[in-house]
Amino acid sequence: MSPASEPPPESPHVSKADLAREFTRLGVTAFGGPAAHIAIMQREFVEQKKWLSRERFVDLLGLSSLLPGPSSTEVALGIGYERAKWPGLLIAAFGFIVPASLIVLAIAIAYGELGSLEWAMSLLYGMSPVVIAVVVHAMVKLAPSACTDALTWLIGVGSFVVALVVLQPIAILIGAALVALVVRRGPALVERFRGAGAMLAMPMGPGAIAATEAAAAIGLAGIFWTFLKMGLVVFGSGYVLVAFLGSELVAPGYITEQELLDAIAIGQLTPGPVFTTATFLGYLMAGIPGAIVATVGIFLPALVLVGVAHPFLPRMRANKDLSAAIDGLNAAAVGLIGVSAFLLAQDAFFVDGVVDPLAVALGVGAFVLLLWGRLGPVPLLIGGAVVGFVSQTLLS
Repeated sequence: MSPASEPPPESPHVSKADLAREFTRLGVTAFGGPAAHIAIMQREFVEQKKWLSRERFVDLLGLSSLLPGPSSTEVALGIGYERAKWPGLLIAAFGFIVPASLIVLAIAIAYGELGSLEWAMSLLYGMSPVVIAVVVHAMVKLAPSACTDALTWLIGVGSFVVALVVLQPIAILIGAALVALVVRRGPALVERFRGAGAMLAMPMGPGAIAATEAAAAIGLAGIFWTFLKMGLVVFGSGYVLVAFLGSELVAPGYITEQELLDAIAIGQLTPGPVFTTATFLGYLMAGIPGAIVATVGIFLPALVLVGVAHPFLPRMRANKDLSAAIDGLNAAAVGLIGVSAFLLAQDAFFVDGVVDPLAVALGVGAFVLLLWGRLGPVPLLIGGAVVGFVSQTLLS
């Protein structure tokens, strides 16, 4: 079982200026999507700067996995709160979200003039294999902290296998927490609560919240409400976000399916949170005011939820029952990172069912360089984008 993980005693003093500088840098350089962002933060803030312990980082990852909203953004907010409470959380939010949103807004304005994003596909071609290498490297680094014994290793591997079949992350996370709780604390729970068997009958996750019909004229208030709902019910995955965006915006005719696909591509291509897709779509619907209210709407729940939940994390770790559940949750979170890499690999390494040698070479090369330790994820992602652009645009 992981210890109650407070920041390590040797953790250096971190000023608010340090927080602002580091998270702003992250907001303009962290390419590759949520799993890659988490890997970058693990390397930067745990391994290099030692702002928090690896165990504490895994706890933040597990907590963010249970909260709705963008998972990597919530980890960033948790690190900010860890170092400077609410001011640190707000600084982390501003630094990580705002620069990325401004970049996406600039691209949205250009998109409004050009009407296509063919150039983006060539960059994504080279970045995708590197993203997989970054994700796998993060999993390798985090696994020893999350999987500390036979039970948590079984939970991690089991979560990976189940997620490949059912693709229900929140149900898997809650199920993993319950398994660890029952196995480790079952006798104590039975002794204290004779009716504890009823707990096993609880639902495996919250039911899907049905999308409401979009109003005839959506307006700024409608845009804000639409994206606020997504921030409240979408758990981390960009795949789930696509489904919500389709039902809320494409079906009523506010945007086209091609505009949605282009928006998702831009969210993956640009640095910072993938949920800045909201900025792009808000601009398409209502210009700059629409971009602002959509961005605020989708990120606001994460700010509130992380700030409210984070202070209880040490108490949760101090409670033996909750600590056992968190151990299961953390092991499952690492397994789900592996699933992310597996699903991404299907698109990155294969073209029409045939292995793409250049993509495989990029992925393997990036992983080796990460293990070597001399190059971080950001220069490798940029290098992958350059290779992709040259191979797909200049040499095709």
